[in-house]
Amino acid sequence: MHTVAIIPARGGSKGLKEKNIYPVAGKPLLAWTVLQALASTSIERVFVSTDDEAIAKVASEYGAEVIVRPPELAGDKASSESAILHAVGVIERDYNMPLSTIVFLQATSPLRKQGDIDRAVELFFQEGADSLISVTRADDLTLWEFQDGKWGSVNFDYRNRGMRQDRPTQFIENGSIYIFKPEILVTFGNRIGQKLSAYEMEFWQTWEIDTIEEIDLIEYYLYKKNLGIQDANQQNL
Repeated sequence: MHTVAIIPARGGSKGLKEKNIYPVAGKPLLAWTVLQALASTSIERVFVSTDDEAIAKVASEYGAEVIVRPPELAGDKASSESAILHAVGVIERDYNMPLSTIVFLQATSPLRKQGDIDRAVELFFQEGADSLISVTRADDLTLWEFQDGKWGSVNFDYRNRGMRQDRPTQFIENGSIYIFKPEILVTFGNRIGQKLSAYEMEFWQTWEIDTIEEIDLIEYYLYKKNLGIQDANQQNL
């Protein structure tokens, strides 16, 4: 039984054109996640699921194996789960690799420190989980929503704020790392099963790229935290 990384990366992004291969800190965005997955000692092989030739070319150039995604699984309303389920079928059938564990990584969340993926996989097995999400603490976030013509507090009681440190600790699902068993997808049609574990990351690792305005922020942290830039340059990547 095998552990692999699957990175869904479809073409046709509306928020930021060609988002998955948009240049970020000197490399296509997708390349960051591919290189991080390849550096993990827990992952045997890295697959990129895509419907786009340009994305497939970048994935191959940086060392990933490409799974061609059918058009019906690449539209705006197609879920990541459907793409991963298709990829699992291809891997098990065409590569003769029965899978025990899937590490699902989003290309739009490249702020992973060296060792994050391996530590998350270790935690997943240590806790005997069937699924894992990466999270960051949201201690200082006081959320409001506007419903039925009025404002209301969501994660705190504005009438009884109390001290920040006395509030229950809450977390943000930051979208960086998901780990689950293949049967979870089949049973629940979801990346999250019944025994969930959470791998905590630092708050700056919350940020991801959805629009061009977030490029500068992500580049700042990639350079500031030296997230694989030196190693990548040594490999001429």
